[in-house]
Amino acid sequence: QSGHIVMTDYATTGDGLMAGLQFLAEMVRTGQPASTLTRSFEPVPQLLKNVRFALGSAPLDSTRVRSAIAEAEAALTGHGRLLIRKSGTEPLIRVMAECEDEALLARLIDGIVAEVEAAA
Repeated sequence: QSGHIVMTDYATTGDGLMAGLQFLAEMVRTGQPASTLTRSFEPVPQLLKNVRFALGSAPLDSTRVRSAIAEAEAALTGHGRLLIRKSGTEPLIRVMAECEDEALLARLIDGIVAEVEAAA
């Protein structure tokens, strides 16, 4: 829900300058004002869960966690996005995914969270 716009033709993460330039280019190409172009925006469902882990443990090194992540990535290929990372400020693993299919989204996130909790 951060507001990042990810344009996979150009980058794998949100890039505000790139997004702004592409939006301006679309305004020029279509001759439409920003207010018209933004009406068609529909956000993709996103789910974020934070999993606390014990200091000194490395849940992301677990074979089962890696397997759950790989399965989720495969399920989301072409129509979703998965981001798993350790927090830089507290002992948390952040598990985030985006996908149009909210049931799939919840199932994948819950599966990864369960494995991270077991490894934590």
